[in-house]
Amino acid sequence: MTWPNFLLIGAAKAGTSSVFAYLGQHPEVFVSPVKEPNYFALAGQRVDYAGPGDMIVNRASITDEHRYRALFRGAAGAKALGEASTLYLYAPNTAAAIRRDAPEARIIAILRDPAERAYSSFLHMRRDGRESVESFERALELEETRIGERWEHLWHYTKLGLYHAQLERYLALFPREQIGVWLYDDLEAEPGRVLREVFEFLGVDPTFEPDMSVRHKVAGTPRSKTLHAILTQPNPVKSMAKRLLPAGVRSRAYGAMMHRNVREHRENMRVDTRQRLEALFRPDIERLEHLLERDLSTWSGRRRAAR
Repeated sequence: MTWPNFLLIGAAKAGTSSVFAYLGQHPEVFVSPVKEPNYFALAGQRVDYAGPGDMIVNRASITDEHRYRALFRGAAGAKALGEASTLYLYAPNTAAAIRRDAPEARIIAILRDPAERAYSSFLHMRRDGRESVESFERALELEETRIGERWEHLWHYTKLGLYHAQLERYLALFPREQIGVWLYDDLEAEPGRVLREVFEFLGVDPTFEPDMSVRHKVAGTPRSKTLHAILTQPNPVKSMAKRLLPAGVRSRAYGAMMHRNVREHRENMRVDTRQRLEALFRPDIERLEHLLERDLSTWSGRRRAAR
C-alpha cells in the first residue's frame, strides 16, 4: 500500500467533481474509489458533524491510515494516483498533514468567484433537501451559528471562499512547482485546455481527451427524489457499485444519471447580496491576485465599477 502522489484539494463547488471524473478516465491515472475521503483533514478524529444530512460526511470520511492507504491498492502501474477532498483546501491543519505523509504529492486547486461559489453551495444544499431556509440571505445570517454547532464545511458559505489564507498554508510548506492552481472560469470556457495542463502537471499524457459530454453536479430540482437519494446518499446499491465498477465508469454513470434526473434551472442571486459579498471578499481577492499574479477584478466587482 502507498500514499497518493496527487491531491485535488478544492475548492468546493468549483468543478472538482468534473475534473475528478475526467482524471479517472485517463489510462495513466488511478483515482480513489471514494471521493471526499477527507483523510488528511480528519485522520484519527471522531467525525461527528451535526448539520442536516451531515451523516453522509460522517460515514464517508476515512480516518484510519490502513483503510485510507487501501484505497490505492489497485493503482499498480499508474503514473498518477490520487483523490479529491474539497475539505483539504479549507481545513487549517491539512497542508501540514499532507507535508508529513505525502511530501512529494502534487496539489491541484480550482478556484471560483467566491460569491458565486457560496451561492452555488446554497443551491446544492437546497437541491439535496438539506438546506431548510429558502432565502440565501437568511442562510448567510445563520452561517456563524451553524459553524458553532459543528455543521460540516459545505455550510460555511462565505468562509470557504477566503482562498488567500487557505493557499498560503500550502505555499508555506510545498515548493511552488508542486502546486497547480486553475480557475473555474477557465474550466468552463476552455475545459480541454485546462485538462491538458492538469495532465501535463501530473506527468501523464496530455494529449488524452476524456469524454466531457456529461456535466457533473448540475444545479436544479430532482425529477425523482428517490433516485436522487440513491445517487447522493450511502446505500447498498452504491456500495456494490464501488466494489464492482472502476471509478471512471462509476463516475460517468453517476454523472449521466444525475444529469437526466435533475431539471436544470438556476435562480439569480439578488444584486444587493452580490454587492455585499463582493465587498466582503474584495480584500482577500486583492491579496490572491498578487499571490497568483492574475487579474481577478471580475470577482470583486472592480471591473464593473470602472465602467
